[in-house]
Amino acid sequence: MSLVADQVRRLDAYLDRLPVLSEEGSEDGASEAGHPFAAAEALDVPRLDHLMSIIRSLSTTSSSQPLLSVERVKILLDESGIPAIANRVDDTSSGAYAQPKTPYENEIEWLLVSKATVQVYGAILNTLVDSIIPLSDDMWYWDGVLSSYTYSSIYAVQTSPLRLWAWSHDIYQASRSRLRLMSAADASAQLVESTRSTISQPWSRFYGVVRESIREHSFANLQRKVLSPVALCRAEARHKQAQLRKLREMTASGLGVLMDEGLQLGHDDEPAGAQDHEDLKGVVERSVALMDMVLKEACSLEANIHDFEEKVFAGVEEDAELSLHVEGNMSSYRPSTLARRLIQIIDKTLPQHVNAMQALATHNGRPPVLLRYWLPALIGITSSSTILRILVNRKADIIDWITEFGSTLRDFWLNWVVEPTTKVIKTIRHDESSEIAIMSRDSLKADRESLERMVVEFAADKPHFAVGNSSITDTQLAEIRSKVAEGDVTPVLRAYEQELRSPFLGAIRGDLVRSLLIQVQKTKVDLEVAMTGIDSLLKSQELVFGFVGLTPGIFVSVGVFQYLRSIFGGRSGRRHSKVSGKAIRILRNIDRILSEARPTENNVLSYKDHGLLLCEVHVLRNLASKLMPDNIQKEFLEDLEDLANVKGVHIQAKALERIRWAYARWLR
Repeated sequence: MSLVADQVRRLDAYLDRLPVLSEEGSEDGASEAGHPFAAAEALDVPRLDHLMSIIRSLSTTSSSQPLLSVERVKILLDESGIPAIANRVDDTSSGAYAQPKTPYENEIEWLLVSKATVQVYGAILNTLVDSIIPLSDDMWYWDGVLSSYTYSSIYAVQTSPLRLWAWSHDIYQASRSRLRLMSAADASAQLVESTRSTISQPWSRFYGVVRESIREHSFANLQRKVLSPVALCRAEARHKQAQLRKLREMTASGLGVLMDEGLQLGHDDEPAGAQDHEDLKGVVERSVALMDMVLKEACSLEANIHDFEEKVFAGVEEDAELSLHVEGNMSSYRPSTLARRLIQIIDKTLPQHVNAMQALATHNGRPPVLLRYWLPALIGITSSSTILRILVNRKADIIDWITEFGSTLRDFWLNWVVEPTTKVIKTIRHDESSEIAIMSRDSLKADRESLERMVVEFAADKPHFAVGNSSITDTQLAEIRSKVAEGDVTPVLRAYEQELRSPFLGAIRGDLVRSLLIQVQKTKVDLEVAMTGIDSLLKSQELVFGFVGLTPGIFVSVGVFQYLRSIFGGRSGRRHSKVSGKAIRILRNIDRILSEARPTENNVLSYKDHGLLLCEVHVLRNLASKLMPDNIQKEFLEDLEDLANVKGVHIQAKALERIRWAYARWLR
């Protein structure tokens, strides 16, 4: 919701509270005011009913779009027929034209014209605000050009074609003028000489004139342009920046004049009475004249701000169409005159102001895009054939690079993201095919049973090593088997120790080789037991290893995604940071306006400062929906309303300070 929309909605609501007919507004008030059904009977007239429907069309019924377009307002005014009455009155020599209007009809016409004036008033305010805001961007551009000689040199290169064209055009015009003067002075001599001259003499004479013109321009103007083109461009930039600043201040002064002096109908909390209805007519007349004068004088850069304001107010006071300067018998036709003047503003004054504003902004603004980038475009066009030739010659290599790059991305995604993710999911679901294992499941069991059989058979064959007797019982064999399951192979070790006393005989005739091979099997079983422990440890940490394998792929993917997102879209946090940064700069501009303002005797801002302040507040209101939630936004708009209203510079400074500390969370 913009500042202008709020102003239009407030004025329209005030008009809706006014009575249709005041007691003073009736010519025979004693008869009509005493009959409660007189107004209702008068409104049954078809024309009045048509006017009431147009009044409803001119009302701000929409909360999102309270303003009507000026074309729509013009159509509604033409449909009402009110402007045509003024044209017919102008064609007559007396005010007794046509049948007199009833008080009801006159009051309804006044209400309709007032509604139309409010809509045109809002359109003009929007036009002024929309024309002021872009001027700051152009002023910042000239600040950049003037900030360093590097940027000034770039600007000189960018605008060199324009200066070359202007120089060539001056030489061409000077050559034509010189040839015209020489032809007029030597016409008779040339006629005689032409019969004896050759064909090359006129051309040599023409080239001589051109060389002389170039020499004159070279010594007069070209020397300064060639020797110091950067200084010339900096002077041009300073001049255009000064013109833009003055245009901005003039437009802001016009905006402040309209906001402070235009359509001052009353306050929202004041009841609307008959006296307000009578005062409304004079306020509307003066406001229409004020809008007309502001639009006509806002683009006159020859005058200063003070002269502009004095000229506007003097023009309003001396306006020939005000009621003060019109005969009394024509007062009933004032709505028709105002309606015709509103149409004139819509058709002529407002378009002329917009065209003049655009012309000044274009002439003093930044150069066009084509002029700023003509050199890179020229280089690109001239080198395009070479670049195309290189691309065609390396077509196969480029296709291979693209194919390999795509294959690399696909393999990375499948091998380092998809496959580790699948393994982690299987681990979480206890899928047996995904379990980590460094040995087969039944290997230890088979080797352990084989070792038990070897030791038991050795003990049965050599009982003296196992129990120290020549025979062994089944109970003893079962005990030996249970000890082997715990890793105890004492019978084999006893035989091994005894056979080592005579290793050669034990290897040939004894049990040294057998006991040694059984110990090899025992070593194998011990190794498998150790591997089983490691295998169990890995299985307990299988999910951790799965995430470790998945982490590199996830990190690389997230990093690439964030990089691409920052390039092509940006995150919402960055967008919020950009908007909040813009809001902080606007608050800085507002603080600067209030600090550098020169208050009037009533301690209020001048029209120019108030207009600049309104533009900054307008932009800040538009950013409010992007910065804070709805409940906070309502309070923020209330504080902005206090900041924009002319209640005193100290009150506005306090409102600015309140905005800074109360909404610092959303403006960071």
